[in-house]
This record gives sequence, C-alpha cells and structure tokens, in this order.
Amino acid sequence: MPADTPLDEFIPVPDVRERYAIEVAAPPEVVFQVAEQFDFQSVRLVRAIFTLRATLMRVRVPPRQPRGFLAEMEALGWGCLVRRPGELFIGGAACQPWEPEVKFRPIPAADFAAFAEPNQVKIAWTLEARTLGPGRTRLATETRAVATDAQARRRFRRYWRWARFGIIPIRWLLLPAIRKQAERQWRVAEAGRVA
Repeated sequence: MPADTPLDEFIPVPDVRERYAIEVAAPPEVVFQVAEQFDFQSVRLVRAIFTLRATLMRVRVPPRQPRGFLAEMEALGWGCLVRRPGELFIGGAACQPWEPEVKFRPIPAADFAAFAEPNQVKIAWTLEARTLGPGRTRLATETRAVATDAQARRRFRRYWRWARFGIIPIRWLLLPAIRKQAERQWRVAEAGRVA
C-alpha cells in the first residue's frame, strides 16, 4: 500500500482503511470516464448486497433511476473534496452509518479534516486512475472512516463488524466490472482507428 495517498490530508489516522486496486489495459482517461459513469447497481451481486442491507435494517428502498457512479454518490449526499478530471475524485461526508436510513451530509473540503461534530463518522473515499505505461492504468479506490468521538466509535465498530461483509465485496465486484467495460471500450476505439 502506498505510504501516502490522496486521503492523507482528510483522514490521516482512520478507524477503518480499505484500499483496492486493479490493473486495466486502457489509458487513464478512458478508465476514469467508464468508472465515473458506471452504474454500480448494474452488477447483480452489488444490487443484492444493497437489498440485503435494506432487509436487515428493515428499510423500504424506493425505486431508483440508473445513473453513473459519481452522479449516484452525489445524489446520496456525498460531497466533492477533490476533483481532477480523468484522474481523481475524492468524495466525503459525515453520517451515522448504523442508522437504518443513512443520511450523508457533505462537508466542505476546507473543513473536512477539522470536522468534529459529536456522534458522527467522517468517511472519505477515492476513485483514482494512474498511468502505468502506454495503454495501462491502475484503477484504485480507497475508503477511510473515522468517528468524531468515543460514543460514535463504539457504535461504528459494532456496525462495522457485520457491515464490512457487504461493503468490502462491493469493491471486489466493481473494480473488475469497470475494468471489463473500459478494456472493451478501448478495444472498440482502437479497432475504429485502425479500420
């Protein structure tokens, strides 16, 4: 794992840190575009994980309109902490993830690191596309979470004991699905240039 990542300035000492990366045979701008427009609930197992959480938490899930990943995250309440088109997006919010209907509240980037409202968990995550060489990209995502006080930390740890079994597999499922679509899109574009 890299010694420093884009999340260091927002959550330097997290309670939870998960980082996943995959190599993709396509340039970063293609990979990032596919990733930001990817409908993550188009992956059947990801949709099943969301349905399972809703069932366990006894929440009625309203119908949703398919939309790209970043549009979906922003619609849920995630704020943009950093955006470098074609390369990096950092989303962040405060919430109480143990609640049945989680309400994500964006925090301005300048205030994020110092935010300390009681009984909250700050969560920040990345979507990263970095060049490895011609037509090769490392697609990565990292998520960090930190509670703002001892009470929130206790509640978050109880929640995380079971929730991680759904949250972590979502990353395992999404990255290969994005890779497959980006590589297919790049092959089609390259074939069109050759023809």
